[in-house]
Amino acid sequence: MIKSFLKKIIPKCIIRLYHLILAELAAFIYGYPSKKMVVIGVTGTKGKSSTAYLLAKILESAGYKVGLTSTIMFKVGERERLNPYKMTMLGRFKLQAFLSEMASSDVQYAVIETSSEGILQHRHRGIDYNAAVFTNLSPEHLEAHGGYKNYRAAKAKLFKHLKRKKINGHQIPRVIIANADDKEAEYFLSFPADEKYGFSMKGKLLEDVAPVFGWEVVLGEDGSRFKIGDENFELKLLGRFNVYNALAAAAAALALGVDLREIRDALAKIYSIPGRLEFVDEGQPFKIIVDYAHEPKSMEEIYAAINLIPHKRIINVFGGTGGGRDKSKRAVLGAIAAKSADVVIVTNDDPYGENQDAIADQIIGGITGAQNETSYEKILDRREAIHRALDLAGEGDLVLISGKGAEQLMMIGGKKIPWDDRKIVREEMKKIF
Repeated sequence: MIKSFLKKIIPKCIIRLYHLILAELAAFIYGYPSKKMVVIGVTGTKGKSSTAYLLAKILESAGYKVGLTSTIMFKVGERERLNPYKMTMLGRFKLQAFLSEMASSDVQYAVIETSSEGILQHRHRGIDYNAAVFTNLSPEHLEAHGGYKNYRAAKAKLFKHLKRKKINGHQIPRVIIANADDKEAEYFLSFPADEKYGFSMKGKLLEDVAPVFGWEVVLGEDGSRFKIGDENFELKLLGRFNVYNALAAAAAALALGVDLREIRDALAKIYSIPGRLEFVDEGQPFKIIVDYAHEPKSMEEIYAAINLIPHKRIINVFGGTGGGRDKSKRAVLGAIAAKSADVVIVTNDDPYGENQDAIADQIIGGITGAQNETSYEKILDRREAIHRALDLAGEGDLVLISGKGAEQLMMIGGKKIPWDDRKIVREEMKKIF
């Protein structure tokens, strides 16, 4: 309450200066640990977490010691744990402390999922990024940024601050890797760098940019197949969007000197990403998928992916984030669900201090406005909603629980409630079967 009040009365320039001073102070106190390793920042609207995860796994498979900080997890070498916080980027002191832990563990590559909101608070400052990966850009968090152009400009700060460095006598260049198929590709590739790579599934060539093409793409219920160069890739992750994520990670790995065959072999070993189109199998006669999708484009892509899986009905459990975040998207999410699911159960996501009924009713407005023959229920208690979906599901159905993925907390009012959709599913399954 006090923090919110202070934010309203203190000028934004003072708040930004405060965040910048904290960032530089944190880096100084921890001895600028990022100088001791190659640092790759991954940013964009969608696919950041998955791309960062895939890149870390490729580098690890190639024999390097890797650190990772993302919405999904934290990793230092072989030590991994799910992200227990409700934030993509850690606070400045925690982030520098984590980088210091990486440096002490002789990590060679640090992959940092870098969010626009983190950049707004200067959490990227004091970190010597060498490479930046741009996945894609679409309108999101516009309330926090004050419009699309400001949102794009916040992302761009990562690319403006790339640095060269020497590690053990080796010169580390500045590298930009971008989705050449995205309308903003040329903007993000316009910043100074020593090397530039563009990945594409459309054969898009950009001037002075090394192309990494994914071609002969075949999507299936068990994953996808595609080619990069003359190498045949098999990806066990569903959906066209995951091919893009794999291409982004592959392009970054190529830029960092990893052999294409090593990249192919590493990707073939990855069966799932925590909370991203993750199957929960407890021997039930229907399929259960947990996913993080919580904005319109991601929801459409998830439905496109799961429609490749044979099923009778789709039962979707989801809610809308509160705290004033992306209010306009709630009805849109409802409309998308109405067009794609047979049964929708509207529940809580992370309402924060916002009225839970109001959030759900805005989603339901989108469902009813779509005028599809989709049945829906409103069950605000997320555990009860999940139980109801599992109880409704029959043989051959598909239950999609979306919005939170592998997140470890739910925010209701001012409380942080321990949560994991996958764990809740397993607990509720035991009550039914």
